[in-house]
Amino acid sequence: MTKKPMNCCWRTDLQNFRGLSDFEKSGFLVCLEWFENFRLRHSLVAGREAAKAFWISEVKRDGIEREDWQLRQWSEAIRWYLAWLEACQLAGKDHRSTIERARAAVASFGARRGLARRTIQCYSGWVGRYARFAESAEAMIKVETATVFLQSIVSEEECAYSTQKQALNALAFFFKQVCGVEDPRFGVKLRKTEQRVPVVLSKREMGELLGDMKENEGRYSLIAELQYGAGLRLSEVVSLRIKDLDLDRGTLTVRQGKGDKDRVTVLPMSLKEALVEQVERVRKVWERDRSEDQPGVYLPGALARKFRQAAKEFGWFWLFPAPKVSRDPESGITRRHHVHGKVYSRAITRSAARCRTEKRVTSHALRHSFATQLLENGTDLRTIQELLGHEDITTTEIYLHVAVGVNGLGVVSPLDGHQSQLLTPY
Repeated sequence: MTKKPMNCCWRTDLQNFRGLSDFEKSGFLVCLEWFENFRLRHSLVAGREAAKAFWISEVKRDGIEREDWQLRQWSEAIRWYLAWLEACQLAGKDHRSTIERARAAVASFGARRGLARRTIQCYSGWVGRYARFAESAEAMIKVETATVFLQSIVSEEECAYSTQKQALNALAFFFKQVCGVEDPRFGVKLRKTEQRVPVVLSKREMGELLGDMKENEGRYSLIAELQYGAGLRLSEVVSLRIKDLDLDRGTLTVRQGKGDKDRVTVLPMSLKEALVEQVERVRKVWERDRSEDQPGVYLPGALARKFRQAAKEFGWFWLFPAPKVSRDPESGITRRHHVHGKVYSRAITRSAARCRTEKRVTSHALRHSFATQLLENGTDLRTIQELLGHEDITTTEIYLHVAVGVNGLGVVSPLDGHQSQLLTPY
């Protein structure tokens, strides 16, 4: 029978380490907590590569100047951590924290159950927060501890009802699948919150935003135009593949959207020429990857096993590929992925700031604007629901609250009536 490795904790070992003063320990603790949060957020394995990525992207971030004493202290803290990791490996101990072990368990059981990748990430994040709250593995497996945690989420954090429900579902999954509790009863009543109206840009504001992106964010302007013109979610527009375009019929196929559902939406014919040019640019990137014998792109589900050569076919290639190849954190394969959603979102934020709009503009505002302007132009709700991929039409009905004009709210302010009479000459 294989002996289970003992667990160790760098926080405890740092506290008991005799080679540092209390002042140095407090400085090391701040740096290493920062590093651990970064590592877990990006799903990096503890080691030198994770430390290097942390140093480049966080410590040496552009536009932030660090003091010399900070850099010395933080580099010493990282060196201490790496030496501690090596000692754990030599002793055959499991260096992962309770948070990391809990997240890994949820990810493993979630993959076995066939949960979507985003769902696994969401559940892992909530269970990680719960592990930090519980502070020990013994406390984590008690339903009473989870009840206190959920109660704090409901009463102390002003989060939406959907967020509260996410936390509840994540802990229910943890106790049922990981801990083996058949029917965990938390006894927490979720707090209902009012539905918020979406941020919608007018046609003028949308024109200014897209114009600025074309001038200053050229690489991402076509993505923004396509997201607005087809009403796509962020994850849907960045992960489009060449075969999803049907330029002759003017349609765009969204595959494995929210809820793992496929749908067909409208393809703006005004973008036809730009999309043809984009396909030809992407073809050159694909040909270069093939000449360099790069691994094929990621394929979902069992397709990679069923169609072994499909990943290298042009039809499966990304419509908006990343400029460089990178390591897939799940498979470990270094290959070309699609453009990162956060990078594209930052481009929209920069463009909105240059346009000096007072609204909080995100990539999802383009999707909201698509639906609202369709409604204002007379498109019926059922059609908009199909184009957006909403499961329930009540989700689509929220655009009735922000649409204006005859086909939207259909209401004219009484003040406008008075002003028109005042302006009418006798």
